[in-house]
Amino acid sequence: MKNTVRVLIFLTIIFLFYTFYLDTYIDGFIFKYISILLTLTVIVIGFVIFFENRHPTQTLTWLIVLGAFPIFGFIFYLLFGRNYRKERMFRKKYILDKESYTKYEPSTKNLDENDVRLSLSQDKHIRLAKKLSNSAISFSSETDVLSNGEETFSRIKEQIKKARHHIHLEYYIVRNDELGNEIKNLLIERANHGVKIRFLYDAVGSWQLSKKYIFELKEAGIEMIPFGPVKIPVLNNKFNFRNHRKIIVIDGNIGFVGGLNIGDEYLGKNEHFGFWRDTHLMVKGEAVRTLQLIFLQDWYYMTNDSFLTPGYLSPDPIQGRNVGGVQMIAGGPDNEWSVLKNLFFSLITSAKKSVWIASPYFIPDEDIFSSLKIAALSGLDVRLLVPHRPDKRIVFHASRSYFPELLEAGARIFEYEKGFMHSKILIVDEEFASMGTSNMDMRSFHLNFEVNAFLYKTNSTQTLVEEYKNDMKNSREITFEQFNKRHFGYRIIESTSRLLSPLL
Repeated sequence: MKNTVRVLIFLTIIFLFYTFYLDTYIDGFIFKYISILLTLTVIVIGFVIFFENRHPTQTLTWLIVLGAFPIFGFIFYLLFGRNYRKERMFRKKYILDKESYTKYEPSTKNLDENDVRLSLSQDKHIRLAKKLSNSAISFSSETDVLSNGEETFSRIKEQIKKARHHIHLEYYIVRNDELGNEIKNLLIERANHGVKIRFLYDAVGSWQLSKKYIFELKEAGIEMIPFGPVKIPVLNNKFNFRNHRKIIVIDGNIGFVGGLNIGDEYLGKNEHFGFWRDTHLMVKGEAVRTLQLIFLQDWYYMTNDSFLTPGYLSPDPIQGRNVGGVQMIAGGPDNEWSVLKNLFFSLITSAKKSVWIASPYFIPDEDIFSSLKIAALSGLDVRLLVPHRPDKRIVFHASRSYFPELLEAGARIFEYEKGFMHSKILIVDEEFASMGTSNMDMRSFHLNFEVNAFLYKTNSTQTLVEEYKNDMKNSREITFEQFNKRHFGYRIIESTSRLLSPLL
């Protein structure tokens, strides 16, 4: 009720300001026309805000935008800020995805006996992960951490050359550059040998991809499908809900997932960024089935073509049993529970010793931010690794606005200086980890389709721990005293960017 009163007072002030301002400087018909328009705008905005019932922080942020630009802000809000449009767009996809996971994933009941291998402190998180994601933890999967673009794409190209039945690719960004053309030529070569190839690319992330590039792949018999095509991006609600996933599945047996898109900059060939520090994962065994399900359901959503058959969903068993568990979890605007955000929160709050985070874009919501501060205040080893050099300035400055509170609470913050740090990693107690496509920001939590691998006491978890420690050696630590000495102008920019953080 208090928030509603504040909203109404805020709207009244904005309305009175514009009314008196216009009354003073504009006369006649034009004033009456604008005054009526603004009145209707304020009334409609009031009803929209009243019935949204979203988080007060997001509501107040939208009100600032609406207050500064009442007419254009209102239109922008209707296009990008509404929840009911999202629910209508993705409700069917959520139901179908859940049905497919229930039908084709191994029964979680059969896996409960293996949960004793994991720490009892994570019991709550494991139950939550099963409930929210509908995907099972696999104790019969192998994973291999790939630490940069050269290592990742050399392994990807090697496995593409071995493909015999099918190759499925799902990417946010695909570029028509040296690496992009190398991947294209390999795919065409495999297609000429009878391998069925399906390629799902995000229509906005890959908007610069040339028609010629797509045409050449289609000419070879490769199915190229854009995810969420947008005819007029500025006036289309789909502009907001992007497919940020990076998935490759080869013959149903080999999977790749992580932070690297297809482009030369991910090989460190961009002069501005230099070395590109990123993390990818190669997967074998049961967990590949989940990656395949994620791809096939996204493909079905865009094409209505279903390929949920044993030929696609029966990965070869691995030799022996892997130590620890592997769980592939998809998050997106089609799920009402903000799966990845809530699982990050669960891991952080269950930590006993340490919480280490690496993210190029750090814009947490209040839940994640509070959990990190409480962890640091409790004496846990909380670390945050972010890039020293920005690629998106408003996000960079918004991220830094969160630093003072974290540092004051006892967290340690490091800026990676060797190149651009693009890894998206959460490590808890050096035993449990999450890595994949999701940033630690609100866009990944609420707007984008993402996929992360959750690793429970695996060898790859230990690899991520060692690599995080190595990254510390190429980073500069930010101290509370040092950061407080930054120029006042930067503080203004950071605070302004922070106001927009719920929209970033």
